[in-house]
Amino acid sequence: MIETPSLADQHCHGVLRAELGLGTFEAHLGPAAGLPAPGTTFFDTQTGFAVRRWCPPLLGLEPYCPPARYLARRRELGAPESGRRLLRASGITAYLVDTGPSGDLTGPAELAAAGAAEAHEVVRLERLAERVADSSGTVEGLLAGLAAAVHGAAATAVAFSSVTGVRRGLAYTAEPPGPGEVRGAAGRWLSGRPAGGRLDDPVLLRHLLWIAVTAGRPLQLHTGGEDPAALAGFAARTAGLGADLVLLHGSPDHRQAARLTGRFPHLYADLGPALARTGARAAAVLAEVLELAPFGKLLFSSGARGLPELHLVAASVFRGALGRVLGEWVGEGAWSLPDAQRVARMIASGNARRVYRLKDRPAG
Repeated sequence: MIETPSLADQHCHGVLRAELGLGTFEAHLGPAAGLPAPGTTFFDTQTGFAVRRWCPPLLGLEPYCPPARYLARRRELGAPESGRRLLRASGITAYLVDTGPSGDLTGPAELAAAGAAEAHEVVRLERLAERVADSSGTVEGLLAGLAAAVHGAAATAVAFSSVTGVRRGLAYTAEPPGPGEVRGAAGRWLSGRPAGGRLDDPVLLRHLLWIAVTAGRPLQLHTGGEDPAALAGFAARTAGLGADLVLLHGSPDHRQAARLTGRFPHLYADLGPALARTGARAAAVLAEVLELAPFGKLLFSSGARGLPELHLVAASVFRGALGRVLGEWVGEGAWSLPDAQRVARMIASGNARRVYRLKDRPAG
């Protein structure tokens, strides 16, 4: 029997504070924001089935109860109480919270209180740059402000993240842009940017990623559907500079991400929604990753946003998949039980605590 240890959720978001109707709730079950096709429901997905399996008993209902009944009970208890029950049952003892997404989401402190866990902030680089641009009227002010803001944020944040840096920046080249190129891009962005406009300039995104690499914190990179192999150049250029790189949300390219982690000592891969979204097939996905990646390079996460149910489901699916895969290998005699327990602890929390320099939790 593989004992599943407590978890460090190395990449997640806050939960919604408001009470939710059926449509709003199920929109968060899909692979992207939006509504299901007419006559269908996102409850009819691996994620939806996992929610119905794991969450109702924590609210006093039977597993697999109808969605309408579950949501009625959720509203009866209230969002804060439902959230506390779900988060505290997850076994997650540390949350690394990406505060980039907008909306009425709880911050790290609120998530920590609700989940009876520790929480740390992951700063989204694009949002940081946009705030700097809102108060900068000149190219010089913007460029000086970007460097100051990133290095200032490194004093309190445990990591940085970028959601568009790979797709819009590093997809072009891994090289840092030259000063003239950066100034030109900054001028174009400032002059054409509407109030509150998003950062999508590939040159400035690349410049921002290179500033973050010098700040001494891990950098989480959303692969955004890009082949992780496209990051090999950036990984090679940043080796030895002191910043670890963590590839987020690699599915369906999880094998490529796993393979890449073995090539570079500072490159890690996330086991987040790739497992949670596959639900009953999570063990097969996890086994494929474990075939290719060094075990010290894999990090659990939920990738959850909006619904506390998603934190719980990710933790439950991960535990089940890890127990099945490692338990089978121990049963076959391929692994010893002590080695399996040690690897389980590494992936569940040990690797994250090492990479993000989190203090170990006291035993018990």
